[in-house]
Amino acid sequence: MKAFLIDVKGCSGCYACQIGCKDEHCNNDWSPYAKPQPEIGQFWFKLEQTERGAVPHVKVSYVPKLCNHCDNAPCMKAAPDAITKRPDGLVLLDSEKAKGNKKLINACPYKVMFWNEELDMPQKCTGCAHLLDRGWPIKEPRCVNNCALNLIKFGEESELDLEGTEVLHPEYGTKPRVYYRNLPKKFVAGTVYDPVEKEIIKGATVILKDEAGLLYTATSDHYGDFWLRDLPDADFELEINYFGKKKTMKVSTKEKDIGLGNIALD
Repeated sequence: MKAFLIDVKGCSGCYACQIGCKDEHCNNDWSPYAKPQPEIGQFWFKLEQTERGAVPHVKVSYVPKLCNHCDNAPCMKAAPDAITKRPDGLVLLDSEKAKGNKKLINACPYKVMFWNEELDMPQKCTGCAHLLDRGWPIKEPRCVNNCALNLIKFGEESELDLEGTEVLHPEYGTKPRVYYRNLPKKFVAGTVYDPVEKEIIKGATVILKDEAGLLYTATSDHYGDFWLRDLPDADFELEINYFGKKKTMKVSTKEKDIGLGNIALD
C-alpha cells in the first residue's frame, strides 16, 4: 500500500510542494484520474501556515494537508459508486460518477475535498496516480518531487520508517495513510522581570502542573525568557519562583499556544 511520510520539522514554508501540485493539475486534464484543478480556490496539497502564541513569544508552523487516502475512507461510504480504492491504496474519484454529488465535500472529515463549480464535481488529491501509472521515471507525486529539503516521502507503507510517527485526528478512525513526524505541539512561554529593578530575571524556576500532577519545568534564560514545549492540550497551573519571590497563574493549552508576554515577579 502506498503512503506519504511528512517531516514537519525543518519546513521553510517555501510552498514548493503546493506549487508543484498546482502546476501538475491546473489546466491539465488527466482523465480518467482527474479533471483540471481550478487556478484559484483549491489546493489539493495545501501547506497550512499557523502563527502560534502572542508577540513576542511567537512560532510559525507549516503542516501540509492533503487527501489521507484512508483505508476506512468516509467518502467511499458516502458514494461507493463514485470513489474507489486502488490495489496500491490510493483513493480516487470517478469524475463522471461523482459529478453533481456535492454531499461528498462534507463526507471528508479532514476538509481536503473541494467543489469545482464550473465542472459541477468534487475534486481532491490523486497521489498523482496518472504519473505513477504512465511510467514517470521519478515514481513519486509532484509535491514529493518538488520538496528541495526532502521532507516529504512517498512509497510502500511497509518500506517507510514509520516508527514514532503520527496521523492527523486519529480519533476519526479512518486509518489514514499520510504519516507525520514532528507535528507542532502546544507551548507556554513568557518573560520574567523584576518591576522594581526594571530588569529581566535570569534563572527563575518555572513549573507547569496539570490536573493529573504531571510537571513540566524550565528556567528563564539570559533574556528572561522561558519556553515550555511539547505540551498536551490541558489546563495548567503555572508557578514561577526566584529567591523567595513567587507568582502563580492559571493557563490552558486546550485551544491555543500561550504567549504570556512580560510577567512581573513581585
